[in-house]
Amino acid sequence: MTAPAHSERKHALLGASKASQWINCPPSARLTEHIPDTRSEFADEGTAAHELSELRLQRRLTICDSKRRKDLDQKMKIFMETNRFYGPEMETGVTEYCELVEERFMEAKARSVDAAVLLEAQADFSEWVPDGKGIGDVVLISDGIMEVIDLKYGKGVPVSAFGNPQIRLYALGTWAEYSMFYDIQEVRMTIVQPRLDSITTDTMTVDELLAWAEEIVRPAAALADAGEGEFKPGDHCRWCKVKGNCRARSDANMAAIAYEFQDPALLDLDEIGAILPIAEQLQSWAKDVQGYAFDQAKAGQRIQGWKLVEGRSNRAIKDKDVAWKVLQDAEIPEDKYLKPRELHGIGELEKRIGKKELSSLISDLIIKPQGKPVLVVETDRRSELNSVADDFEGVEFDG
Repeated sequence: MTAPAHSERKHALLGASKASQWINCPPSARLTEHIPDTRSEFADEGTAAHELSELRLQRRLTICDSKRRKDLDQKMKIFMETNRFYGPEMETGVTEYCELVEERFMEAKARSVDAAVLLEAQADFSEWVPDGKGIGDVVLISDGIMEVIDLKYGKGVPVSAFGNPQIRLYALGTWAEYSMFYDIQEVRMTIVQPRLDSITTDTMTVDELLAWAEEIVRPAAALADAGEGEFKPGDHCRWCKVKGNCRARSDANMAAIAYEFQDPALLDLDEIGAILPIAEQLQSWAKDVQGYAFDQAKAGQRIQGWKLVEGRSNRAIKDKDVAWKVLQDAEIPEDKYLKPRELHGIGELEKRIGKKELSSLISDLIIKPQGKPVLVVETDRRSELNSVADDFEGVEFDG
């Protein structure tokens, strides 16, 4: 069965893309069921990247006769000429993703000559989740190992494969679909986020994946389908449709504000450590509440004590080309109205020139300075610094 086009796909009540939400906060699924989904420019851009990636991979990895090759080439040509999101950045990101998929497929073929590649593979995990179905971007199966690869084109929020319930459900459903044909013992789950230079791979045995499905997914899905369970705020609130006016999230954050400290005058370091994640949650919650209130006010609703007004604006030249010509004709010295020539940043240069060509020209001039220290939770996978004084000698810090 042919998978529907990316832009035509609908999200099920308990879809894999929202698994983090309904697994952690089961009743939120029914609570938000009748609230319409909203599309953003970022989502449409991601859809376009997936469409181009699928065409590229079909052309490179699947068996095509001359007619099929010609058809795919024509579709890619039309996409690149007409899609408003296509440009150097998308070309670079999609190329990097497709190259990674090809590398992993070659590794799979090295393990077994009859390795299979499945594009837009059906994943049916309804044995554990009511009406649970999805479509995986790429699935590779070879000699006891199955790898699911998912493209995340966005660059706003880093997405990791480690402990990721969405890609786990894709893997679970794909295993259920193909386990009768292949002896799969190990499951690898890879998320590629090319615009953040991120490739992460989590690995589980099939037994571990099935245990997770039985112990975590099945009971949470049953509660979510019934609209039962406990509302539990957390990081999963990020994509919830009611994140700005959820009472459970408000109660949790208001309780955090009322945190009682041992010493009313000064905080000790243990208390500071406990407050940091609370502060992060409060910042996110405040932004979501403000966004919800703004949307309601725009729709004509009255927010007690608040009103919509015209914000501040900066003066702007409506037609810079015309302004340039006027100033030039007036014989104003160029240094008074034009900025000096400035070299583009590395990312922009790579988009305009190409990574390989740029590297061949100025690779010896490109450096990667040591990153400034940042305070993160202990579960972060980066190595801990021994001391700022030793590890960052000679590095200037912002005042």
